[in-house]
Amino acid sequence: MPKVVSVDTMRQVEAAADASGLSYATLMDNAGRAITSRVLELIQDRSDARITVLVGSGNNGGDGLVAGRLIAEQSMALVRFYLLKERDLDDVNFKAVHDARLFVAYASHDRDGRLLRNLVASSDVLIDALFGIGVRLPLRDDAARVLRLARRAVNSDTELLHHQDALIDPTHPHPIRPARPTIIAVDCPSGLNCDTGELDQQALWADETITFIAAKPGLFEFPGAAAVGRLWLATCGVPADLPELKGELSTLVDGAMAADLLPARSANANKGTFGKALIVAGSGNYVGAAVLSGMAAYRSGVGLVTIAAPPLVVQALSSQWLEPTWICLPGADDHVTEEAATSVESEITRYDSLVIGPGWGQHDATRTFLTRLLTQLTPDSPVKMVIDADALNLLSSIPDWHKLLPRQVVLTPHPGEMARLVGGSVADVMRDRSSLVQEKTDEWNVTLVLKGAHTLIGSPDGRIAVLPFKNDALATAGTGDVLAGLIGGFMAQGLMPYDAAVLGGYVHGLAGEQAAAQQGNSRSVIASDVLQHIGAALTSLTNRHS
Repeated sequence: MPKVVSVDTMRQVEAAADASGLSYATLMDNAGRAITSRVLELIQDRSDARITVLVGSGNNGGDGLVAGRLIAEQSMALVRFYLLKERDLDDVNFKAVHDARLFVAYASHDRDGRLLRNLVASSDVLIDALFGIGVRLPLRDDAARVLRLARRAVNSDTELLHHQDALIDPTHPHPIRPARPTIIAVDCPSGLNCDTGELDQQALWADETITFIAAKPGLFEFPGAAAVGRLWLATCGVPADLPELKGELSTLVDGAMAADLLPARSANANKGTFGKALIVAGSGNYVGAAVLSGMAAYRSGVGLVTIAAPPLVVQALSSQWLEPTWICLPGADDHVTEEAATSVESEITRYDSLVIGPGWGQHDATRTFLTRLLTQLTPDSPVKMVIDADALNLLSSIPDWHKLLPRQVVLTPHPGEMARLVGGSVADVMRDRSSLVQEKTDEWNVTLVLKGAHTLIGSPDGRIAVLPFKNDALATAGTGDVLAGLIGGFMAQGLMPYDAAVLGGYVHGLAGEQAAAQQGNSRSVIASDVLQHIGAALTSLTNRHS
């Protein structure tokens, strides 16, 4: 499975690989070949493609030199190199470019930047090999100047024509669009701090980033994550069992990892085989939350879903929604109250997972219900529980709340809910999400799903999973209810909390991507669209094993 490692750890991994016989030169050659493979895919229909490689002074620049030379050897593309600093012929990769008589220009000879602007503006693909993992921000002098000029060359024509459609006919936009190069970043976009996600104002935003051996945390932290584009990982021949790599606990979840977590299915089965999920959800103002979470649990493959809800919710939904069984909770007509605790407590042992919180509202009586429910569950209780939405908000107001939680619990906060749980601000939460997740999973002894672009999932044993999705299609009301239902559904089918959270999060993100693709844009996606694409997301994972 792909790992996520810090810059310092990456240097240790590279040194260990070199010591094991996979030399630095071989790693660079393999990195260059990975870039070449992707660029050749992009230009396969263009016999006259023009490639510009921006070359820095370090190893990142060396990767670019290798890639540019190989692209020239293996295609009809016109390849040009623009070097931030001059290199001499003792550099074997530069000598190979020199001997191949490829075009080379130097920033020191192009003081007004006219050549750089022309090279970039005339390119089909721009390979950004200026700065890799060792960049120091802010960028200064020639480094900042070259990136600033490259950015202007990439965007200038587009900016000139950007607003003209409305002047022609907003219902029939003009079909001619200014061409801009596809930007491929080598390891990390230049100007991105690969540890923190800090982004220099002159950074070159990539359409695609090809990172090597393992992903770096800064690729998933904003603002830098916005400049990464589509992310590819090339292992460069480094074996996954290299001790310096194998021991890392942070992973980037991919389709193979998610597929391996899918609960087994047997043709000789009944609804009890695939587990039972109990979902306490809904209130007068949030009736739909029960539908979204319950249907998501069903779509995960669970055998039976029971919805425990106030009378108003049951009355509104039970005649239209045929699949669940229902528990009509005593107490208030439109929200969960303390009187409902007895009903839920008596039912818990009949179910394999419990989801609480979607659509609750934040009534004082509901807080009392939550406190009583958790008090009745000992820390060693076998119940697997997802605590979501308003249950998290109410939880944050209960003194020493984390001491009330049973052992097998998943918390699913968005940044605002997380801020309330930790007693801080959203800015505090977003400042260093990974460290916060590590700290709080250990302190609270829970599985923690910190939602957002590149959702983080932490386990009490120190593992952290990073989801690859940063699609704003999921930034809409109700998608959190869908995620809670998915995680609860997978737990009911036998998965442990961390595995259920990883699989649920991946399926949720993939369904969001597919919903956006069907809509043709991300802004039109609603939670029910995500719900409807769970099946397609699971199919794509199942097909990996067929």
